[in-house]
Amino acid sequence: MRVTIRVKLTLLYGGLILASGALLLTAVYLAMDRRLEPQLAQAVRGTPALPAGDVQVYSRDSDQVVEVARTTALDTLIVVSGLCLLGVAALSLLGGWWLSARVLRPLHTITATARRLSAGTLHERLSLDGPRDELIELADTIDGMLDRLESAFRSQRRFVAHASHELRTPLALQRAALQIGLDDNPAPDVVRTREHLLATNRRIERIIDGLLLLARSDRGLEHREPVNLREVVTEVVDQHRDLAAEHRVELDVEAADAAVPGDRVLLVQLTANLVVNAIRHNAPGGTAWVRTDGHGRLGVANTGRHLPEDQLPRLFEPFHTTGAGAGLGLSIVDSIARAHDGVVTATPRPGGGLRVEVVLPTGS
Repeated sequence: MRVTIRVKLTLLYGGLILASGALLLTAVYLAMDRRLEPQLAQAVRGTPALPAGDVQVYSRDSDQVVEVARTTALDTLIVVSGLCLLGVAALSLLGGWWLSARVLRPLHTITATARRLSAGTLHERLSLDGPRDELIELADTIDGMLDRLESAFRSQRRFVAHASHELRTPLALQRAALQIGLDDNPAPDVVRTREHLLATNRRIERIIDGLLLLARSDRGLEHREPVNLREVVTEVVDQHRDLAAEHRVELDVEAADAAVPGDRVLLVQLTANLVVNAIRHNAPGGTAWVRTDGHGRLGVANTGRHLPEDQLPRLFEPFHTTGAGAGLGLSIVDSIARAHDGVVTATPRPGGGLRVEVVLPTGS
């Protein structure tokens, strides 16, 4: 069981009051014990004896009378004081619970805001009002940190977007020059060089397109609309059946309707990256499984070589690749999933290959 700060503060308030009351009760008890016996003894021994007559007088030792009176008074004191102490402790616990809620309310606001924050919501601020205490200073410090983070994210996105756009034009010109300028020369060395340069050109373009997509998905989603994962999977699989046939990979698809709020273009790209990875990083004659359910889960698995468990986290790092490709596929998947408040996990298949599962909130 998790013990919250509110519970700790309440127990601390109640414990302090209970301990103080117990100490006060002990002091009163000892003081009464020391003062009561001599006072009672003096009163009893100084009382004149009743005259003998028709009334039967029961004689009793004065020390015994003093002891009975003292014990009765102290017992009454301890019972009444104990009940009062328990009542005060109960009231202090209730008061401490209420006061701690008021004191910790700014912390709840800070926690809720921090949980909502992502790369796309860095514009949100705490902006707490109230006296300048430690919690207000903490909130102002966090707001200042968010200002710096938002500025850094914006600068990074602008740099990636501008650099990517600036590079696309010379790459397109370079590709055209290779295709036109070397097309008339049939020499084998020239043809091989041309094909190598074109392949390099296409790879650089894929990297730039990936960077642009990363920059877009890292901004978060400004608009969301219901997207049916079954339709997305069907569209992506149909587009890549030729690629699967080229690599001799069988596509096994089971798609169920699942509406998730998000950006359809980005979700199509996420699914395409998973399907392309499952096809390209497969064994000839292997299988790629694509599954969706009604709870916003998209799973893509494939046969292939075994991947060690410790290498899986690196698959989501930009430019990390286990073969051909730009190494941005799974990092784009992770970025798009996070933009949709989703989670991506990768696990190795027992017989070799990889299973990647994306869980997206359905909003239901």
